[in-house]
Amino acid sequence: MAFPNDEGASTSFTHLHDGHDVSYEYDVYLSFRGEDTRYNFTSHLYEALSDKGLNTFHDDDLVRGDEISDALCKGCKSSHTSVIVLSQNYAFSPWCLDELVMILEQREKNGQLVLPIFYKVNPSEVRKQLGNFDLINIKFSDGEEKVKRWKEALTKVANLSGWHFEEGYVSK
Repeated sequence: MAFPNDEGASTSFTHLHDGHDVSYEYDVYLSFRGEDTRYNFTSHLYEALSDKGLNTFHDDDLVRGDEISDALCKGCKSSHTSVIVLSQNYAFSPWCLDELVMILEQREKNGQLVLPIFYKVNPSEVRKQLGNFDLINIKFSDGEEKVKRWKEALTKVANLSGWHFEEGYVSK
């Protein structure tokens, strides 16, 4: 992780992965479904990370006029760690699912640390794709191959060690 400088802001840093130096602009990239968590859990998480001196990418940091998808992709690829807040409506967003695929690709290619938070959802529902994570019953106009990648990504992220946040507390 980066260390805060005298002003409290973190600086970019490099890290060795597979014999190559990898440089990061951000310590943490936050992935979340805005309508579920933007003004509650995720805003508090962002504030706590920033208070600890971690340079955290959040979509509020987007420069007005930039292409959103390009800016999110750049933010993800230039982060050491991605924190994914999986919430009740996360899988209803093709945007979130594409972002999840991209994050897991960064994990495989560059060793990005990926930390899932299961916010008011059971990790087994994500893993087994039940309830709101049952992509078979969610109507997408995207092709079968893309939906297959989303399903694989949901299974992979649910198999990672993370945190399960239920109403009022975090369980291990």
